[in-house]
Amino acid sequence: VHLVESGGGLVQAGGSLRLSCAASGTTNRITSMGWYRQAPGNQRELVASIITYDGSTNYADSVKGRFTISRDKAKNTLSLQMNSLKPEDTADYYCNAVSTWYGTNQYTDWGQGTGVTVSS
Repeated sequence: VHLVESGGGLVQAGGSLRLSCAASGTTNRITSMGWYRQAPGNQRELVASIITYDGSTNYADSVKGRFTISRDKAKNTLSLQMNSLKPEDTADYYCNAVSTWYGTNQYTDWGQGTGVTVSS
């Protein structure tokens, strides 16, 4: 699966951004998708994820109530609506897709990332 993120940029604290991730290739085996972020000097961390078959979502505590993950299956896109942004949300954001083959073999693909900078 090939993933391409877009929508990052510079925003003031309290503002909003919407990230998008376009998926192509063998997308019908994707079982979950997610957004991760990595700030300089930090490890990559999960921001939000979604299970494709039932739409259930999971969020990091730090973004609950501010960020919303969604997936448009028909368009093969994943989105992350980010509201009430804080300077600590500044990071490179990566789209992730986990595909499952033959019930047990899982493969993870990553996008190239998009930068988000929140100024105080």
